[in-house]
Amino acid sequence: SGLSWEPRSRAVEQVHLRCTEGSLEWIYPARALRVVLEPNLASVQHTTVCIKPASDFQGASMYVERAGQLHLVVSEAEGAQPRHVSCFSAHTPQRVALFLQASPQRDISRRTASFQYELLSNQGAAGPDVKKMALVEAMCRPCDNVELLMAICSSDFVVKGSIRNVSHDSENHMSQVEVSVQKVYRQKNRIFQQEEGSGEWRGPIRTLLQCKVKKGGGDFLFMGNEHFGEAWLGCAPRFKDFMLVYWAARERGANPCEF
Repeated sequence: SGLSWEPRSRAVEQVHLRCTEGSLEWIYPARALRVVLEPNLASVQHTTVCIKPASDFQGASMYVERAGQLHLVVSEAEGAQPRHVSCFSAHTPQRVALFLQASPQRDISRRTASFQYELLSNQGAAGPDVKKMALVEAMCRPCDNVELLMAICSSDFVVKGSIRNVSHDSENHMSQVEVSVQKVYRQKNRIFQQEEGSGEWRGPIRTLLQCKVKKGGGDFLFMGNEHFGEAWLGCAPRFKDFMLVYWAARERGANPCEF
C-alpha cells in the first residue's frame, strides 16, 4: 500500500517476486514502485514475459525496463478499456524489471494498480497480445501421435468430456468451448468444477477463432495449458483414438509416462 510509505521520501520502493507466475496488487499508488521478476529457478531460461493488467487498473502507469530505457506497457489514460495481455521478450532471462509510476491524485479515493504476470520459456510466445501467446498452444491442426503422448505428460490440464457448446468472440479472435466433463485426470487450478445443483463437472476451454472449432458429438480427451487462470486448448483427440495410440505405445515401451 502506498499509504504505508513515508510521505516526504522520494525513494522508489522495490519488490522482488520469485515465482514464475503470480500477481501484484498496489493500492493507493504513491510515487513509484519497481517490481523485479526474479525466479528462483536459475536454470530455467525464461525468454518471454506476459503481463495482464486487471480490468480496474488505475492510479499508475506501467513500464518495462529494457536496456536502460523505460517502455510503456499500460497507461492509466486508457481508462476502462478492455485489458489485453502484453508479451515481450526478456533480454536478461533471470531478471526482468517493471516500473510503476503513480499518477497525481486529486482526492484520497481508493485506486488499485494490479496485474498478473507469467514468465514463459517458449520464444514463440513473444508478441503484442494474448493471441500470439495462444499460438503456442493452439496450432489449429491435429496433434500427431508423439505430440499426444507428450501432451498427456506435460499439460496443465487433462480431462475427458464432451462439447456442450462453442461460442465465438470475433473482437478478441477467440472461441470458447464449454466442456461437460466425465473425468478430470489433472488440472493445475480449479477451472473444471462440479456444479452444486446438477453435480455435473463443467469448464471452459479457450482457443483461437481461426481454428474454427465446432460442436461435435462423442467423447474427447482435452489437453492444454493454463494462462492467467484460463485453459487454452492444446490437443483434443477423440478418447477412443487416443487410447489406441496409448496402448500401442505402451506395448512397445514407447509411452513417456503412465496414463
